[in-house]
Amino acid sequence: MYTLGEFIIDNKKYFSHSIESLLRLFSAIKLAAKAIHKEVNKAGLTKNIGSSGKTNIQGEKQQKLDFFAHNIFINSFRNRDVVCGIASEESKNFIILNKKECTSDNKYIVLIDPLDGSSNIDVNVPIGTIFSVYKYKKKYNNYHLTINDFLQKGYKQILAGYIIYGSSTILVYTTGNGVHGFTLDPSIGTFYLSHPNIVFPNENKIYSINDGNYVKFSNGIKKYIKYCHKEKKNGMPYTARYIGSLVGDFHRNMIKGGIYIYPNTSLYPMGKLRLLYECNPIAFITEQAGGKAIDGHKRILEIKPIDLHQRTPFICGPKNMVSKLEEFI
Repeated sequence: MYTLGEFIIDNKKYFSHSIESLLRLFSAIKLAAKAIHKEVNKAGLTKNIGSSGKTNIQGEKQQKLDFFAHNIFINSFRNRDVVCGIASEESKNFIILNKKECTSDNKYIVLIDPLDGSSNIDVNVPIGTIFSVYKYKKKYNNYHLTINDFLQKGYKQILAGYIIYGSSTILVYTTGNGVHGFTLDPSIGTFYLSHPNIVFPNENKIYSINDGNYVKFSNGIKKYIKYCHKEKKNGMPYTARYIGSLVGDFHRNMIKGGIYIYPNTSLYPMGKLRLLYECNPIAFITEQAGGKAIDGHKRILEIKPIDLHQRTPFICGPKNMVSKLEEFI
């Protein structure tokens, strides 16, 4: 079986940047993922479960494991000397990892949701990490990071992925040449290729949306939900599946075939999910798996960010399902 490192090396011709730096990026990601895997799997036995009593920049209750995961990733990337700056969903401002900042051509910008769905920790529901990587482009002789280095359009990502901590821990990523998944063997701490060349299946029957917000949806979304309830040619309506963890819902839908919908509502007119930390990386993966990702009107990867914590409506899944929803919108 391929290990993650072996797979990257054997497919180096498909990555236009430094393979050494890519391996160092993944070395940091793997180390942090294994530390979080270990902590998540014993969460009920430690003091790291439950709320920290604080709120993050999003105004959401911060779980103890949110803080743990945030720090683990910051330290892992800092020790690999390949990332010059990180923006995290748990931090108001971007973080410079070393005093020299970006001093070589192999430096990268990372945006990360350290622990997606963390409110589900207490009830043992799958949670995850979402990450997005951009190449830092130096400005003449100026190597100092600015906010604009982080506000790049999603199509400029060179690497995106997520780690899902569930019945097994799986790392899924794309560098723009397909989507591949690697499952952690915890007995030896190695990620092995388990899901090569993931694409949305042709048979798509799942829709994922929080129906509890139905009265707050636009008419187009309401009509689509009614369409999903109707009997189809095969005699069955679509099946509703919703966990409330983006990574968990998306991973299932990409493997089983389904659409994920988190539209704007009267309560969240600009949407609720974060463009940089959640939607851009998942949209990149979606497109590489043969799907489509939109905000309801335009391609997610074409949106120009104006704020680190910008929110957006988010719809992603197989092209045929997303296009059908667009008809109702």
